[in-house]
Amino acid sequence: MKALLSIKPEFAEKIFSGEKGFEFRKATFSRDVSSIVLYVTAPVGKIVGEFKVVSILEDTPASLWEQTRDQAGISKQFFFTYFKGRKKAFAIEIGSPHKYEE
Repeated sequence: MKALLSIKPEFAEKIFSGEKGFEFRKATFSRDVSSIVLYVTAPVGKIVGEFKVVSILEDTPASLWEQTRDQAGISKQFFFTYFKGRKKAFAIEIGSPHKYEE
């Protein structure tokens, strides 16, 4: 099954360049998802591509940061601000990112 995720333009660029190997979320999917279609928010405002879901990691924010920091594509400060007050964090491992031509 495919899922649609909304993402900021700077993070989409990092996914397609290979700098960002994980997409972080506060919640995960209720069904098995094999690929994710990316909708990039303003000012782009369109679907730009997709990637395969390699795995979905679930752990405490501190432990998840240790596992993913080398391919996080975001700063430690941004990560911990995003997950502030959360006991669980999720990281979607990105595989085979594909940017659409149109």
